[in-house]
Amino acid sequence: MKNNQVPRVRGFKFASRPAGIKSSAKADLGLIYSEVPAACAGVFTRNQVVAAPVVISRPRIAGGRCQAVVVNSGNANACTGDRGIRDALRMTELTAHTLGLPEDLVVVSSTGVIGQALPMDRLEKHIPLLGSELVADGAEGLAEAIRTTDSFAKLSWRELDGCRVLGIAKGAGMIHPNMATMLGFVVSDARIDAALLQQLLAAAVDRSFNAITVDGDTSTNDMVLVMANGQGEGDAILPGSSAAEQFSEALQAVLLDLAKMIVRDGEGATKLVEIAVRGAESEADARAAARSIATSSLVKTAFFGEDANWGRIIAAAGYSEARVDPNLVAIDFDRVPVVRAGVSTGAEQEAEASEVLRQAEFRVTVDLGLGTDCFSYYTSDLTYDYVKINADYRT
Repeated sequence: MKNNQVPRVRGFKFASRPAGIKSSAKADLGLIYSEVPAACAGVFTRNQVVAAPVVISRPRIAGGRCQAVVVNSGNANACTGDRGIRDALRMTELTAHTLGLPEDLVVVSSTGVIGQALPMDRLEKHIPLLGSELVADGAEGLAEAIRTTDSFAKLSWRELDGCRVLGIAKGAGMIHPNMATMLGFVVSDARIDAALLQQLLAAAVDRSFNAITVDGDTSTNDMVLVMANGQGEGDAILPGSSAAEQFSEALQAVLLDLAKMIVRDGEGATKLVEIAVRGAESEADARAAARSIATSSLVKTAFFGEDANWGRIIAAAGYSEARVDPNLVAIDFDRVPVVRAGVSTGAEQEAEASEVLRQAEFRVTVDLGLGTDCFSYYTSDLTYDYVKINADYRT
């Protein structure tokens, strides 16, 4: 984000409204619309239990063209059987009719409570109203409408020569790699084909949404969708070009911004922590060690307690799939060294490290001393409030 003013993206409009899905009477239904068919790409949850909207939307996005997304919060439409599939299809049918589009250019997305049928009587009434409420500056309203336990709306953007990239996401709980519990929608007016867009999206997700964790749970509804409608002023973005590299960097920056916001907003979280593993024999080892540390409940509770308990960190690295030689490991909290050659640097350094843990954001660097590869995960602390929020989520 370069400033606080959410930019308009040429050819895209948004709408949102309360449809009575949430008991709070807040906005819970939204629409993203491109004035022309857009190239699209997507990634989805890897959970074997998949919500009806994912079943419907995944093959449509694989076709490489999309013009509208209808999305609701408050109800996941997951584990709802044949009725759930019919309801998801009906949402796309209503949207297509409202906008005068072929139904296969409409995708559907849902987030919220699992196992409850959608209130289709309300959606039958409210989806047709979205078409007349579309506005070019409605992205912030959409970001509000897709919130569930999120404490704030999540948007990020970048501007390039001749085009813009704007991302919107939701997520706070059930966050874990291989898609977290989150929805992400990115719109751009760049001219780029679907195959290249899919390639760049997969690479960007690998180091953003698939490199975060809050609680180790992977949801049933996760989706990240990118739409590029070619309405900007820039030239076509071609594989291997400098324009492709710049677009890739912008997309990765937007997704990483959103991913960090999700971790920062983790249910009950008070800290955003980067787990940066260095000196690994391979990137796979760096990723495995970082993930093991980032997902450890003992590590995360130590962060909450502001205890520089590096023993939990080295132990988590050691039981990962990465090769670890404890005699070579170095650990820093920000710039404070607490471990060298696998042993403590002393009580004074640990006390200084505990001061680092009082910050809202900090980095833990673990150098395995075995090679040159690296990988970073982003995690939160695990707090009393996380339990309170999830103990009565359905109420």
